[in-house]
Amino acid sequence: MSRKLTVRRLRARERDAALERLAAAPRENLLLVDAVQALGAGSLPGEARADVLVAVDGPDLAGVASLQPSLAVEAGADPEVLAAFLPHLASVGAGLLKVGADTAEPIWRALRRVGRRPVLDRYETAYAVAPREVRGAPPGPGVQVRAARADDLEALVQAARASLREERRPDPFEGDPEGFRRWVAGRVRRATVAEWEGALRFVGYADVQRREGWLLQGVFTWPEARRRGLAAAGVSELCRRALSAGAEHVQLAVVEGNTPAERLYERLGFRPFSRLRTILFA
Repeated sequence: MSRKLTVRRLRARERDAALERLAAAPRENLLLVDAVQALGAGSLPGEARADVLVAVDGPDLAGVASLQPSLAVEAGADPEVLAAFLPHLASVGAGLLKVGADTAEPIWRALRRVGRRPVLDRYETAYAVAPREVRGAPPGPGVQVRAARADDLEALVQAARASLREERRPDPFEGDPEGFRRWVAGRVRRATVAEWEGALRFVGYADVQRREGWLLQGVFTWPEARRRGLAAAGVSELCRRALSAGAEHVQLAVVEGNTPAERLYERLGFRPFSRLRTILFA
């Protein structure tokens, strides 16, 4: 017998109940955990404020999803709950869908039916490492790894643009250079960089920093400095900081087919735990 599910915004008094649900799969649900915990907090420049939905069955929470900062549905959501969320997810005009590969197809069908088109559509492998499994790599000769500073901004802007070009994604800088700079500036405090030969040559961002886990994104090494150990040293420092802060794991995602990155992270102790589909749509 089907349930009479209602979908609405998450209420503040339900936050603990939502987090308890998501704790059943903390690695798979880390983005949703971050969105739930960010409700009511100010967002960084250029970033969307968290927008979290719940499916309720009478007095009980039956599922959690988000519309912002990206479209996501809790891992293992049953078909009825996913179906209840679909009309709400399909109401988003443009954004990023990032969910488990099995869950992505029904959501993407719902988006296509209302005219959404892909700007980027790819599969990724999610990797994670627990504290006891980290195998860090020290910086090589002439390499300095440190926290990013405000005066690194222009180099970080150029790195962000270069990374988007490599991924064949639109470059927002072209239409709104100052807005793009503000967005990068808002992320500086999350960034770890590596210098080589007196210039920045690596950056990685810890975009989610929770006890349940840290999520690394925007990992980029300048092309002329690759295969010199900068990424290994930079990611190792990010892992050290995460575990010093008490994080239960560190995770990141690698585009399928990027064998050098897969080998790098596996050397550092990361292991695959999920297959993702990422769709940037408009």
